[in-house]
Amino acid sequence: MQLEKIVSYHKALADPTRLRLLLLLSQGEMHGQALAEKLNLSQPTVTHHAAKLREAALIKERRDKNTVYFKLNPEFINNGAEASLQFIFSKGAEDMEEQLPENSLQDTVIRNFFSKDGRLRQIPAQYKKKLIALQYMVEKLEPGVVYTEKEINEYIKQFHEDFATIRREFIMHQFMYREKDKYELNPREVWTRWEYVK
Repeated sequence: MQLEKIVSYHKALADPTRLRLLLLLSQGEMHGQALAEKLNLSQPTVTHHAAKLREAALIKERRDKNTVYFKLNPEFINNGAEASLQFIFSKGAEDMEEQLPENSLQDTVIRNFFSKDGRLRQIPAQYKKKLIALQYMVEKLEPGVVYTEKEINEYIKQFHEDFATIRREFIMHQFMYREKDKYELNPREVWTRWEYVK
């Protein structure tokens, strides 16, 4: 179950009236008027809460002439609970970040590892995050420009003092091409893409 669906499931449950409504329906199918009487609520209020539960697939409804009957959707209630437990207990914090849409993961890494003045706080240990940080830095270089080693060192120093390590990483991951002491950006197609790292 996708994270968005798990969140919708819990939003639908996050109301005392809806929980009481589900509890009543656990005894069997009921129509709106009966639910309103048992909950001591107006019928429009019951209809509103039932609609929220139906949108989250927690209940089903059927119409018989002018009367709407509601019943639980136990399979989805169980699935939602099970998916929540699996997400919480079988996913570490690192895995949770991987669940984020790719642009969100990239934004998170840049926000967490780069200070407001653009300095790299530390080189990420996790491979995927390191690639994101390297790409963020290398993207600011000009394609087609040949840089001397000294120029590349000075460029990297504005991000991090360990220019030798980062320069080496640029080459290892195909962000840059080196010939003797000359450095040039590779085409993006040959970069090691963090998006493809499992």
